[in-house]
Amino acid sequence: MQGFLLLCKPSGITSFSAVSAVKRMAHEKRVGHTGTLDPMATGVLPIFLGRATALSSLMLDGEKRYKATIKLGVTTDTEDITGTVLSKKEVTVTNEELLKALENFKGKILQTPPMYSALKKDGVRLYDLARQGKTVEIPKREIEIFSIDLLSPLDEENCFTIDVKVSKGTYIRSLARDIGEFLGCGATLSALERTSACGFDICQCVALKELTNENIADYIVSEETAVTHLRAVNITEKQAVRFCNGGQLDFSRLHIENITENELIRVKFGNLFLGIGVADIPNNRLNIKCIINDYNDCS
Repeated sequence: MQGFLLLCKPSGITSFSAVSAVKRMAHEKRVGHTGTLDPMATGVLPIFLGRATALSSLMLDGEKRYKATIKLGVTTDTEDITGTVLSKKEVTVTNEELLKALENFKGKILQTPPMYSALKKDGVRLYDLARQGKTVEIPKREIEIFSIDLLSPLDEENCFTIDVKVSKGTYIRSLARDIGEFLGCGATLSALERTSACGFDICQCVALKELTNENIADYIVSEETAVTHLRAVNITEKQAVRFCNGGQLDFSRLHIENITENELIRVKFGNLFLGIGVADIPNNRLNIKCIINDYNDCS
């Protein structure tokens, strides 16, 4: 089984577990996702099956949007509500002060990823080091907060909810931590829902509990659906054979203009999506990025 599935991950399981469940139902060994969600988090989890897994890396750079609930006055070791409480402070923040604080995080900022994360230090996952009681210096990295809006103001539990659109590599747990530090009372993430990823909205997703061995095929769509934002070029039969056999395609024989260096192009023969090519301007050709459907198997 091959294609693209938009899953709504439930809370309480890892992204790996969600993918494993899809793998069992689809009876497909090659299954991959784009953008890990923490066990606590819910929402959009794009999944690729079969040869389409080669496309997963192309979607990691996409923007993501979240609905996040943050609790002021509490800090934890994991930076979310599932962790061990490190401190508690009185909260005297007003909603006006909160709104001003959120404005401070718009645009390009430097963020320190959480210690409990899958990032590696000297080949070891940070969360493995954290579970051993070890701490290491984690370098800051640039991220971008495209928008951050207050959905619900502070309540009696000192919680508020934001709608935030971010670049790749952004940790919402760390954003919650930093907002708390900025306000001087500390904060931790108490709930998280990814509402959009790589151009796909949560309303397009299917809940894991709705999937079965019998109906999963109904929710798997063409893998080309995931990359329709890329320009397409339609090639001849001879070019299709060449491309699928590992050969590059000369720009002079392609009907596509104004190509930029390293631009990714959908390569098609008729209605058949063959794969992705990458522009090589110095050599005036389209190189192979990945082959998804082999023309030789269809001819």
